[in-house]
Amino acid sequence: MENLQAVLDRSGSHLNQVVKTTVFIKNMADYSIFNQIYGEYFKNHKPARATVEVSNLPKGALVEIEIIAVLKV
Repeated sequence: MENLQAVLDRSGSHLNQVVKTTVFIKNMADYSIFNQIYGEYFKNHKPARATVEVSNLPKGALVEIEIIAVLKV
């Protein structure tokens, strides 16, 4: 989440400008802990979200998150 926040900041956007996330999680048993951490970053702003369990992720990651955010011009 810190990495996503940094990428958004460098792009001129912010977490409160995220409109959709897709979460790829290796083990759905980890969903509740992930959801707790996710909620710490998206407190009042709740973008649309899809969560999908996958068999493997690059570099042995447990979670990968794809985001769509608005850029203000």
